[in-house]
Amino acid sequence: MTARKDHLDRIAIALLVGCCLFWGLQQVLVKVTIREIAPVYQASVRFGLATIVIVLWSVLRGKRLLHRDSSLLAGIVAGLLFAVEFAGIYLGLQNTTVARLTIFLYTAPFWVAAVLPLVVQGEGLNRGQWTGLLIAFAGVVVAFQDGLAANGRGWVGDLLGVVAGAAWGLTTVVIRSTVLIRISPEKMLLYQVGTSALVLPFVSLSLGEPWTVTFSPFAAVSIIVQAVVGAFVTYLLWMWMITRYPATKMSSFTFLVPVFALAAGVVVLGEPLKISLVFALACIAAGIVLVNQR
Repeated sequence: MTARKDHLDRIAIALLVGCCLFWGLQQVLVKVTIREIAPVYQASVRFGLATIVIVLWSVLRGKRLLHRDSSLLAGIVAGLLFAVEFAGIYLGLQNTTVARLTIFLYTAPFWVAAVLPLVVQGEGLNRGQWTGLLIAFAGVVVAFQDGLAANGRGWVGDLLGVVAGAAWGLTTVVIRSTVLIRISPEKMLLYQVGTSALVLPFVSLSLGEPWTVTFSPFAAVSIIVQAVVGAFVTYLLWMWMITRYPATKMSSFTFLVPVFALAAGVVVLGEPLKISLVFALACIAAGIVLVNQR
């Protein structure tokens, strides 16, 4: 088993910031693509392509994916939680803004911090680190304070964001507290995207979503980027890091994603830039410093 570290080094921090940057941009990309491709159907195509990429990658690198290692049950549970998370994200973006859904989605670290110490020793946070989490979350709340009040069916999107955040957090807990922590990142990721590729088409059909096989150039590029970069590269990196670094400290970095999403909304969707973003960045930076104290 690979030796774990009790803190985040420079490599981990750089990779985490890069992943969070893409995930923030990805929320806007999904929102725009929903105008052309139904949300759950879009997620189905994305994870279908990602599954193919992961299998090809594993074959080329000689990684074994189908050998017995007692991980099947835990892998299916993690995969179902992953599918719930992304069904919530894609459906939620139909009813609410990128900013509002993102803030509820990134309550995931609280689920990790609250549940993981109950099942895994050494993952608890001290008082100072809990203070860091609260400061970071307060910064995100301030950044999105204008969008927290639900309008029309906005509350539906907000609720789906909460469900997605809970599913993401519990996925991390399942990975860290079961045999999944000992399998390869490729197999761990295959459980999640493969299960989603199998389950989400049935969810899409049950919702009566229209299916199409012809996409515009923009939609095609969007799906490819979501599949290769989003569902393969960044998640493979996350799976690799979660087996080597403290999950609670890693999760604190996800507070950066709502800020990146808001910034992407300003540039791409023309949303107004507010001083609350600057304040949120300061709070999140302070929170990360506190959470990552040794």
